[in-house]
Amino acid sequence: QLNVVESGGGLVQPGGSLRLSCAASGNTFDYVAVGWSRQGPGKDREEIACISRSGGSPTYAESVKGRFTMSRDNAKKAAYLHMNSLKPEDTGIYFCAVGLRCTEFGVWGQGTQVTVSS
Repeated sequence: QLNVVESGGGLVQPGGSLRLSCAASGNTFDYVAVGWSRQGPGKDREEIACISRSGGSPTYAESVKGRFTMSRDNAKKAAYLHMNSLKPEDTGIYFCAVGLRCTEFGVWGQGTQVTVSS
């Protein structure tokens, strides 16, 4: 079974950038969709980016489109989320997840905290 671990969170000023990483263990990373979601203080979890198991272009939530870029590297069993032009409302815990499809995740990481504040 796959497991995933997120890293790269931290404190950044508004307008800054961060890159989050998602490292997977197991041998089936090539065959799963991988996505990122986040949960801000007092907010519901929001799915923000995903790449399907067949690859192709990522899909993004409107709230991050044009600012965030997701990629995956199957050889490294990893996925990344490049976040630019960060805003205070981007603050939250960011989670990586894998599953059969972008609408069906079965394994979640523990999350990494991102705080955008001056």
